[in-house]
Amino acid sequence: MKLHTLKPASGSTHKEGKRVGRGEGSGKGGTAARGHKGAGSRSGTSTKRGFEGGQMPLYRRVPKFGFKNLNRVEYSPINLDKLQELAEKGYTKIDVEVLTQNGLIGKKDLVKVLARGEIKVAIEVKAHKISAAAQKAIEAVGGTVVNN
Repeated sequence: MKLHTLKPASGSTHKEGKRVGRGEGSGKGGTAARGHKGAGSRSGTSTKRGFEGGQMPLYRRVPKFGFKNLNRVEYSPINLDKLQELAEKGYTKIDVEVLTQNGLIGKKDLVKVLARGEIKVAIEVKAHKISAAAQKAIEAVGGTVVNN
């Protein structure tokens, strides 16, 4: 390493911008590169989000469609094959806490049990909702279903 080869790490330095409004000799005096008159020449100006210089902005050019139901209730689906896996781990009562501990749902999720797969062990299932086919399958092997 030699003194004449030393330089700052890449990305640690950048060119200093032009200092505007510092006299005519700088080339950026007078109007300070803001042009003459108009809102953009004054201090404290800002343009609203999406403003495209007067051109029709994208958010108005693109057509709107669809509908978002604010009252929609979203359920996390849990199928019978997942319940069978938990039963094989040794769980006889399966509720929201057990599903959360095993990483199948989040803490605040609502659960709906669906009928994909099959269940071979009698278990007690506690969920917010359950499909008719899933309930029939659980009760067919001697299990019980409780709605929260």
